[in-house]
Amino acid sequence: MNKADANTISTASELRRELDAQRAEIERLQAQLADKEAAWAAEKRSLFEQIRLLLDNRFGPSTEKYSIKQQDMFFDEAESLTDDPAEEDDAGDDSVDDDEQPARSGGKRRRGGRAPLPPELPRVDIVHDLPEDAQQCACGCGALTRIGEEVTEQLDIIPAQIQVLRHVRIKYACRTCEDGVQIADLPSQPLPKSNASPGLLAYIATAKYQDALPLYRQEQVFKRLGLELPRNTLARWMVEMGALLAPLAERLRAHLQGAELILMDETTVQVNTEPGRTASSTSYMWVQRGGPPGAEVVLFDYDPSRSGQVPRRLLNDYGGILLTDGYEGYAQVVRDNAITHAGCWAHARRKFKEAQKVQPKGKTGKADRALASIGKLYRVEREAQGLPVEERERLRVTQSQPLIEDLRQWLDQSLEQVPPKSAIGKAVHYLNSQWPRLTRFLDDGRIPLDNNPAENAIRPFVVGRKNWLFSHTQRGAHASATIYSVIETAKINRLEPYAYLLEVLKSLPAATTDEAIDGLLPWHQDESLYTLKPAE
Repeated sequence: MNKADANTISTASELRRELDAQRAEIERLQAQLADKEAAWAAEKRSLFEQIRLLLDNRFGPSTEKYSIKQQDMFFDEAESLTDDPAEEDDAGDDSVDDDEQPARSGGKRRRGGRAPLPPELPRVDIVHDLPEDAQQCACGCGALTRIGEEVTEQLDIIPAQIQVLRHVRIKYACRTCEDGVQIADLPSQPLPKSNASPGLLAYIATAKYQDALPLYRQEQVFKRLGLELPRNTLARWMVEMGALLAPLAERLRAHLQGAELILMDETTVQVNTEPGRTASSTSYMWVQRGGPPGAEVVLFDYDPSRSGQVPRRLLNDYGGILLTDGYEGYAQVVRDNAITHAGCWAHARRKFKEAQKVQPKGKTGKADRALASIGKLYRVEREAQGLPVEERERLRVTQSQPLIEDLRQWLDQSLEQVPPKSAIGKAVHYLNSQWPRLTRFLDDGRIPLDNNPAENAIRPFVVGRKNWLFSHTQRGAHASATIYSVIETAKINRLEPYAYLLEVLKSLPAATTDEAIDGLLPWHQDESLYTLKPAE
């Protein structure tokens, strides 16, 4: 081979290598472009899903009930729930003969009829009689004979009436020796340096913390009734009332620490004047719920932080069962106290519900499959409601365990099939990350399926926050937490909030021992205060 031929072969080899290198670079760029296009497509899908969820949250129904047509299902059955049709009030009157026995207020309501008025309400009779000339028989037979009466009942209300309580203390002295004056002691008052009675304080607190009526609106209500009560005065009273109720709240906390199971949640709150923080900073109201039926506790606590140190402080040395959402801030106290940590199926279900909302209309998908399986778990729990712990555990082993195993198999397959940033991807990965906590209910019949009781307990605070928007100071936020604790604990134990607050405000100022304060706990009250329906 001559030198020219060798150079030609060398040049051809170099060209071939350059061509291969260029092809490899083109393939790399194409793969990179494909990855970017896939990422852009996933980002676009995620943005569209967020927009649809925002629109649904803004304009869609708030219910989380799962409903889908049977013919659209590709699995066993639909887990949809329907409500009974609403009963319409009868347009007729409530006239009854005097010898008729009206149904009791607690009895079953007649379909299509108006519920009878509660028999315990006071009655005021307004008698309507015929004129004297109409009490004579038209045929000239003489006077008519009274044979009975017909009663028509109407609801009436007496608007709030303001009165002044005058504590008159009689003075005594001896005219002979003139050695001092004797006078009866003034009963202990909730706020000694104010002119607010226990009834007024209970009324204001119930209006704000139970009925979500802000203090500035109450100021307007009092003004219409002819009384000037500035909102600053009302706010100061509520802060002082929170301090007064603090010992009772601490007794509730001590009782809660002995509970086998505590449910815990938190929500945001804004406090305008916090040291070192702007007025728009986010703070938190934490809630705990636990205790046996008839002696349950709902405890609120304010803290500017959501760090893991807060549940560590609130739970102290508690070592029982803790049920929460997926927030990892509980991990530290769970490790330190060796707590049994259970997860909330309602939160897992909620993420699949969001994924279902962004599915193409008329289509079914993985979200429907997951929702149906979770619905079956809840159906088993409805069957287990009211059963002893041991029987509930056996029912879960025979019915819930197979459902969990089937859902786990579906989850393993789905993890590789869904984009992680999509709504369904987030739901699937959340379910996978929370799986050990979510399945803990199979091992202990005391563990409920979700954290809904804690969410229900915190809901009155969320409703109130929409009206009063923020707390002005940390003292006000702590006072609100204390008053909410007392009111919500009363409600969950079927006490009427105003009546219970009134009793507490009358007795607490004179309660100087733990035993006396324990006597004011909701489950130690007279039966006359138990007027609410059992909590669900």
